[in-house]
Amino acid sequence: MKNFKIIPLTTEYANKIKQTYKDDFGNQVYEEVATGKGPCRISLQPFDVGNDRRLVLKHSPFQIDNIFNQPGPIFIQKEEVEPYADIYNFPPAIKADKENFPLTLIGYNKGQKMIYAKLVGNADVDDLIAEIFESKKEIEFLHARNSEACCFICKIERL
Repeated sequence: MKNFKIIPLTTEYANKIKQTYKDDFGNQVYEEVATGKGPCRISLQPFDVGNDRRLVLKHSPFQIDNIFNQPGPIFIQKEEVEPYADIYNFPPAIKADKENFPLTLIGYNKGQKMIYAKLVGNADVDDLIAEIFESKKEIEFLHARNSEACCFICKIERL
């Protein structure tokens, strides 16, 4: 059994965005044909560039608004998708594509203070997550972010 689980954004969250076309900051959400792989923050699957229609919105992955809060642009599929379900494994399509998805893991404590950051590089992201949670007891949760774009991909909770 792994010591972590992957937390995608929820269908309920996506439905709220799709109904209002406003993000949590009051910005107008816009739709576009995918020009990059993404991924969708609900399914945690890459977009089919040139075919999939995605919604672009501003999102904050934090519960507490503080100095470490890092809102930014994310993408979700316009069409209905199933949330990522294999939550005890990092999404294989993201993990396997290091060119389009260079990853950084950022660790936060209970107060949502950033206390750790690690480039994944050529390491196995599942092994690295397990190692971080095993050796860094003060880390409550991690965020996986794109190392180049700095955008939030998903939350990873300690079990």
